[in-house]
Amino acid sequence: MIFVFGMSTKEKELDFTQTIICPSCGAYGRLEAFMTYSYFSLFFIPIFKWNKKYYARSTCCGSIYAIDDELGRDIERGIKTKIEEDELRPIHTGYRQGYCSNCRLPLEPEFQYCPRCGSKV
Repeated sequence: MIFVFGMSTKEKELDFTQTIICPSCGAYGRLEAFMTYSYFSLFFIPIFKWNKKYYARSTCCGSIYAIDDELGRDIERGIKTKIEEDELRPIHTGYRQGYCSNCRLPLEPEFQYCPRCGSKV
């Protein structure tokens, strides 16, 4: 008799979006929630999950924030509809560009002046 089993990790998008001013880059964007987990499968069918962790991703710069497990479970169930800024713990900030303080144009790090409005960076 042959058994096919395995362990793996997976990322699942949760049904949650929130419009925000990004704490990392200051741009207008959205937070999208997702969870990661490990699972055991038997004959390619997931049997049980463990190590669930919940995160939020900013769409403007790709920054990833960890959120509490309780908050993540509430979002997964559809109970929680808003994440406060103090509930976000930065994991990875994808913010690589600066923004012009005058016109909010994304700027490359080597720019000394904004190409749109001409203000000094």
